[in-house]
Order: sequence, then structure tokens, then C-alpha cells
Amino acid sequence: VQLVESGGALVQAGGSLRLSCAASGFTLDDYAIGWFRQAPGKEREGVSYISSSVGVSHYSDSVKGRFTISSDAKNTVYLQMNNLQAVDTAVYYCAAAARYLKSASWDKEELYDYWGQGTQVTVSS
Repeated sequence: VQLVESGGALVQAGGSLRLSCAASGFTLDDYAIGWFRQAPGKEREGVSYISSSVGVSHYSDSVKGRFTISSDAKNTVYLQMNNLQAVDTAVYYCAAAARYLKSASWDKEELYDYWGQGTQVTVSS
């Protein structure tokens, strides 16, 4: 099982980025995917979640309305990030969970089984 993130970059405030999480060794029908981020000096936090098999997605309040999570038939999950702000600067990780996570628990790190290496997003103000 492997997760590889890509798409991180330096962008100006108000700009957009699309992160990708390429999964191998399993299919998105069997695993749900979460996006997390960790800013310097802060704890890692859940950003978004998708269960392709159930057709459910969740977002943290801080990104709702700006970020969109999606998946495709190539076993890749995307995080479209619009209107980026300096507070969005962080290393972004995707993670896979071998179970459906309900709305109250999708952002709990300990419930995820596999993690990618992360991709850096830097937003300049």
C-alpha cells in the first residue's frame, strides 16, 4: 500500500492549487481517504475526507467552501484548493482508512492505516 502526494507549491494569497494523492496497492472502493495538514509549530489537523464507495465527503470548517475533494477512476484523490490564504500554509498529507469514518470521527488520525509523505503548500500574503 502506497500513497503519494503531489501538487504542493508556493502560491500567492487568493490563488489556487490542486493536490493529488495517488494510491497503489488498494482501490478507493475499499479505503476512504483523508487529507490532513500540519503547519509549523502546530498539530496536524484534518482538512477533508472522502469515501468513494459510500459517496460521502467532509470538510473542516476552516476550508469549507474553498476546498473540494474528489476522486477518479485512476485511483487518485484530489484536493482542489481555492482562495488560498497564509493560514493554509502547511505540509499536506493524505491518509487511507480501511473503514468508513462517520462525520464525528473522520479527522481522527489514529483511525487511518496508511499515510503519504506529504507535500508542502506555502501561501504568500
